[in-house]
Amino acid sequence: MDTEVLVKLGIAIVLGMLLGIEREIRKKPVGLRTCMVISIVSCLLTIISIESAYVFPKSEHVKMDPMRLTAQIISGIGFLGTGVILRRNNDVISGLTTASIIWGAAGTGIAVGSGFLLEALICVFLILFSVEVMPAIIRYIGPKCLREKEIHMTIMIDKSIQISELLVAVREKDIMIKKIKIKDLVDEKNEIDLHVMVADSRLTADVYNEVKKIAAIKSLEIENVA
Repeated sequence: MDTEVLVKLGIAIVLGMLLGIEREIRKKPVGLRTCMVISIVSCLLTIISIESAYVFPKSEHVKMDPMRLTAQIISGIGFLGTGVILRRNNDVISGLTTASIIWGAAGTGIAVGSGFLLEALICVFLILFSVEVMPAIIRYIGPKCLREKEIHMTIMIDKSIQISELLVAVREKDIMIKKIKIKDLVDEKNEIDLHVMVADSRLTADVYNEVKKIAAIKSLEIENVA
């Protein structure tokens, strides 16, 4: 086996590992092993695709396209990325970043297999910078909405309570109400689902304790949307 092939595969596994570690830190389903496998195999298939153009005999009727197999990697990897995109019960889409990391790992392997080692290294650096560093910078210098997080609340109250008064009490806790859903229950109670925005620095437990102090609330359930 050519030493250059071993070097390319070694670089591919290291760069795939870097992308996988980032997903592992985030506790995402696609992590270290998946990104490494994608990067290695993409690199190997690209090497095979390029080398086969020189190995197999050519004639005027047979022409080898060294990038044909590589093109199929890009389209085929989309099936794996689709599998990690989920829609939760609260209508929040998750997994888009992980799917893009999968695509990035495949692209990194292709770049290494094609011999663009420096470009692949720069690509991985830019991906990690975009995923880890840039959001924090934008959140700091960007508009206020980027420094807020969404929380879902389920509130139970008696039907005798004015819902408008409850909403005013919630807003007084420095909480912006984004979406409201009201449901009548059979036991003379109302269930109110609220999607609210609060400062990203506020702990969800603190928000729960503040809202729970509202006397009209019989029970409260709260969770982070994202």
